[in-house]
Amino acid sequence: MKILLIGASGTVGSAVKAELAQRHEVISIGRSSGDFQVDISDSTSIRKLFEQTGKFDALVCAAGNVNFVALGDMSESDFELGLRDKLMGQVNLLLIGREYANDGASFTFTSGILNRDPIRTGASAALVNGALDAFIKAAAIELPRGLRINSVSPTVLVEAMGSYAPYFRGYKPATGADVALAYAKSVEGLQTGQTFIVG
Repeated sequence: MKILLIGASGTVGSAVKAELAQRHEVISIGRSSGDFQVDISDSTSIRKLFEQTGKFDALVCAAGNVNFVALGDMSESDFELGLRDKLMGQVNLLLIGREYANDGASFTFTSGILNRDPIRTGASAALVNGALDAFIKAAAIELPRGLRINSVSPTVLVEAMGSYAPYFRGYKPATGADVALAYAKSVEGLQTGQTFIVG
């Protein structure tokens, strides 16, 4: 399969690439690194990416930014990054990418644990993750040509605990390799409309 992997250089993306590249052609894509570059918050950039990559069999997005701000300090503008980047960025990957997807292709997006098990300063992430998982379920029943869509909702990764441990006290982290298996299940399996929870 020809797989487009957005966020390939990140903690999750690197693990996903290590898993899938054993069996497939993985095209690495990042904001400023990889085989191709994309800003998922910009639909023009997304379309340019697909014009460069051409047809594909699977797309995995392990990218997306949100702001972490205490609710008491949040304003409307603090939600804009997550809504524009992580949420609509991934939605637009489907809306534009379906034109370039081969019959039976899959889309695998990334949400996360915070809508199920929130933390302080995580209101924007929780909102975006919940919306994304709901979109996956709804979009799956309308996709044509055998196209599939799923999300992976991981807990914090072992490899990221150096940076994130203070925010995730009491959480049991998952290894990147374990999280990558959920992406492989989505890409190489048959299910659609699912959120694969890791941790």
